Amino acid sequence: MILGGLSGLATTIALQPFDLLKTRIQQREPGDIVRARNTRSIIGTAKDILATKGVRGLWRGTNAGLIRNVPGIALYMTSLNHIRSLLATSPYFSVIRTPSSYTSTHASVLPSLTVTGNLLAGATTRVAIGFLLNPVSVLKTRYESNMYSYASLSSAFLSMVRSGPSELLRGFVASSLRDAPYAGIFVVSYEAIKQNATVLLPPNSTMSSALLHSLSAASAGTVATLTTHPFDVIKTKVQVRTEDRYHGLARTVKTIFQQRGLLGFFDGASLRLSRKVLSSAIGWAVYESVLLFMKRQPELKSERT
Repeated sequence: MILGGLSGLATTIALQPFDLLKTRIQQREPGDIVRARNTRSIIGTAKDILATKGVRGLWRGTNAGLIRNVPGIALYMTSLNHIRSLLATSPYFSVIRTPSSYTSTHASVLPSLTVTGNLLAGATTRVAIGFLLNPVSVLKTRYESNMYSYASLSSAFLSMVRSGPSELLRGFVASSLRDAPYAGIFVVSYEAIKQNATVLLPPNSTMSSALLHSLSAASAGTVATLTTHPFDVIKTKVQVRTEDRYHGLARTVKTIFQQRGLLGFFDGASLRLSRKVLSSAIGWAVYESVLLFMKRQPELKSERT
């Protein structure tokens, strides 16, 4: 849990500008009046923020992001590990490691599951954590947007609470449709890529192990992000826009398609992809590397004695 929290802290602070720019790109629709034409592009939007708010403007929403991501990633990684360990006790989901698979002590200490087991573990864990922290996700998205003028996090949250439960759970359906397949696809892809990559990059040292986990996580993050990005666009629209045409999943999908066509569902995809690839590579490399280090300590101690 501590490792997951530290991962969330590092990735949130380092990668917040990606989230901010993605939200600004996704929140717009053709009828909006913007200060300058080029603010519809990523570079133009970044320049506009720098011109009006300075460098600190790119980190707007960081506090809300920390409240969301530090406990969120900590709970996700811890819960995922426990659920995978639980499923590994079942013959329907467990995979018995053979001598030819992961022969090195530097490979992995995580439970090995079937594809179905990995999908179930990833999707269930992600949706459950997403439900608990959805109010903070709404708060984070609105803070990143420039459509709300909240004075503080506490006043913003109180304003949402006064609006009722529907406001606190706004966008949860779209988030679940994004997160469940994302987490499932990521875990399945991560394990498959990691296992196959050991042929080209044997994890026979701490450095090669960290590189293996980083590349596997980055590749899995790419696959999962591109597959689920349309629901991220829908989620942002639902949480930020107040017009009736954005109330409800089906109505929002119809509105986006009418305004922008299929391309509208991939607004901000490059920003989310960059953010997910970097955060996945950093987070999982740290997580697995330290777990391996902790596992090997008793072995090293016994060797010394």
